[in-house]
Amino acid sequence: MSAPLTPLEPWIAARIGGAAPLDRAALERWQLERLAATLRLARARSPFYRAHLAGAPERLASLDELARLPFTTAQALRDRPLQLLCVSQDAIQRIVTLDSSGTTGAPKRVAFTREDQELTLDFFHIGMATFTAPGDRVLIMLPGATPGSVGDLLATALSRLGAEGVLHDPLAAPGATAKAIAATGASVLVGTPTQALLLARHPAGAGVRLRAALLTSDHVPRAVVAAAEAAWGCVVYNHYGMTEMGLGGGVECAARRGYHLREADLLVEIVDPASGRRLPEGEPGEIVFTTLTRGGMPLVRYRTGDAGRFAPGRCPCGTSLKTLERVTHRLGGRVALAGAPLTMADLDEALFPVEGLVDFTATLTRAERDHLGLELRAVPGAADPCAAVHAALERIAPISRALALGQLSLSVRSSGEGGSAGPTLRKRTIADLRGEGASHQTLTG
Repeated sequence: MSAPLTPLEPWIAARIGGAAPLDRAALERWQLERLAATLRLARARSPFYRAHLAGAPERLASLDELARLPFTTAQALRDRPLQLLCVSQDAIQRIVTLDSSGTTGAPKRVAFTREDQELTLDFFHIGMATFTAPGDRVLIMLPGATPGSVGDLLATALSRLGAEGVLHDPLAAPGATAKAIAATGASVLVGTPTQALLLARHPAGAGVRLRAALLTSDHVPRAVVAAAEAAWGCVVYNHYGMTEMGLGGGVECAARRGYHLREADLLVEIVDPASGRRLPEGEPGEIVFTTLTRGGMPLVRYRTGDAGRFAPGRCPCGTSLKTLERVTHRLGGRVALAGAPLTMADLDEALFPVEGLVDFTATLTRAERDHLGLELRAVPGAADPCAAVHAALERIAPISRALALGQLSLSVRSSGEGGSAGPTLRKRTIADLRGEGASHQTLTG
């Protein structure tokens, strides 16, 4: 079944000096040239990369030789962020500090020049055109009070499209959000999955009608998409990005089979997380990217820690751009139960179909055996979801196996009607507290 061509294709074709339809071979030649320019800049201006790339070739003959370049890891952004800079500190317009409660020591710091942020604005402008038209009002439920923050950039990008971005408190209660949609006449919403689910299932959101929604900042469970589309009569799209990418990475087209990437700005690979070997299309591994147009703090083969794969075959929209399948988890977010992996995405997909459930936390501890404890949050008036959640947990394969082997116990409790309060802004993962060296990750975003 065909779908309208992603607006990213003609945009990227123009960026590389061509015209639609995009020529894949021309794009890859352009990427190779931009990679060479990035390597020259990094060697000349960044003390970190001058040493880091010392043993690497100055220029690659083809993208197939990317493995000859070393990886950059998050540790460099923690230990030596200033040494990654290719400009003076005066030229930096914004520095984003990324705290991780699962990591001791310094946080990551990512720096952007005005020109770097302009690249993000350009991507947001074109990407939002997938489902936003001139004259639309878009409710933005992302942080936007600080200049250069994601909400602020998105609002600016929408103005270039001829639409209006309406900044809304990300922590607002669902009643206030429903009133804001009605008062502004918003037809599009941008927010996180838990914001969307809370509004879709809360009684106050019963009258909300939208044409489209974009969910971002975390894994988007299919049950959340189904609940939002059923409640609002809209189409839900996914966005993938991270601060290190410049906030924007890729967005779904109308076919909604995965993200089309901003390939004029980012060179994305999938590698084997253990060996670092580059993997062919269709094989799952770790997402790695290289910035091609960033001047302030370029990143060469940056290991994201996200698990993903390129969808095989051509997208029904007809684009020559690659399609990155929906990212569901981080490699470090997997926990082992009786030798089998379990992710927050496994829990989300199994539990969010339970009526009335809008959020939960999951914590693993160990005494005589592993114990998985869940605390649930439900909307007002919903039946107690504990029994349904407990039954759903027992149907998840790694949990079922660990229970059968006597290596796991479960507990589920409700924190009461939490739906009257606003959403919690946090990246959701399983808090693994099983002994020394465990990942003490509170669920923060």
